[in-house]
Amino acid sequence: MRILQALPALYSGGVERGTVDLAAELVRRGHESYVVSNGGPMAEQVRGHGSTHIHMPIHRKSLASFGQILPMRRLIQDLKPDIIHVRSRMPAWIIHLALKSLPAEDRPAVVSTFHGMYSVNPYSAIMARADHVIAVSNCVRDYVLKNFNVPKEKLTVIQRGVNVEAFHNRALSQQWLDHFLSRYPQLAGKKIIMMPGRISRWKGQLDFLAMMNQLIRLRPDCHGIIAGGAEPGKERFLEELERERSRLSLTDKVTFLGQRNDMNSLYLFADVVCHMSTKPEPFGRTVTEALASGTPVVAYNRGGAAETLQACFREGLVPPDNTGAFAATVQRILEAPEHEILIPDRFRLEAQTEATLEVYRNVLKQRHRP
Repeated sequence: MRILQALPALYSGGVERGTVDLAAELVRRGHESYVVSNGGPMAEQVRGHGSTHIHMPIHRKSLASFGQILPMRRLIQDLKPDIIHVRSRMPAWIIHLALKSLPAEDRPAVVSTFHGMYSVNPYSAIMARADHVIAVSNCVRDYVLKNFNVPKEKLTVIQRGVNVEAFHNRALSQQWLDHFLSRYPQLAGKKIIMMPGRISRWKGQLDFLAMMNQLIRLRPDCHGIIAGGAEPGKERFLEELERERSRLSLTDKVTFLGQRNDMNSLYLFADVVCHMSTKPEPFGRTVTEALASGTPVVAYNRGGAAETLQACFREGLVPPDNTGAFAATVQRILEAPEHEILIPDRFRLEAQTEATLEVYRNVLKQRHRP
């Protein structure tokens, strides 16, 4: 098959990581893989794994993006993909309008992925107009069925898969550790409580600071690290977080690491990983990655992150928004001698890839039926 994935850009985040991972798996299995986006640092990973990246400014949520309809039409005519997999609303609109001007027999099948609980309006409804819809978790599936006109038979839940072998049974490199601690000597000998994820209010960094303020009283040997950068437009919130850290007298107890490209090592370095989104998150890739590394995770009991913990590590579930219970759970996990963590097949990259390919095959079968 020839597959074209479309998303706004390739900077950081779960959508981007999932696109890169699937592209690599498609190539590994002998398919032709293309990705169209406005580019970004992860575009090099797309190319490095054998896919073709096509740069096109389809990221802006503005009327200017509709100037890409004709270029997209030409791209589709040139590539002749079997499947176009749309992963975001503006690219989905551009592709929808580009396809309308093509003869029906020249239009590829379209698959969309609801990566989140999109606002219910005509702009978001474009994601429901694909030949088949993928939801990244059961909570997203329920939201789509409730708010968008998608028949149940046209919707499939495919959990975001992780390349477990890339995280499992790995030893932390002494060279990495020496270099890291030379830069952050305040972390040496501490119990490391990590919160991964980009700097964004709904990701819960303010809750993390409140939780660390309570945890330090229980375990003075703990140190918090926030691993994630502030994307354009989020710089003011980072400044707010730094002020709150100072107000809570946590300046020497919580360290901001910024954007990282060594998360595999950080998962191994951390004693506990935290997930504290202030609203239901569709999936929460960092939860699965940390668990695959053997590091316990504590998370609010809601959204896709809760679905993962319910299957893999129930001890880490905490009532939503209760930072006191969160701190107590982290303390309890730190005191446990060992942890039983299970990663069911449905959370593995191989299962995600096979399930996605099955969706592609079924959509093409439906199209070719007389």
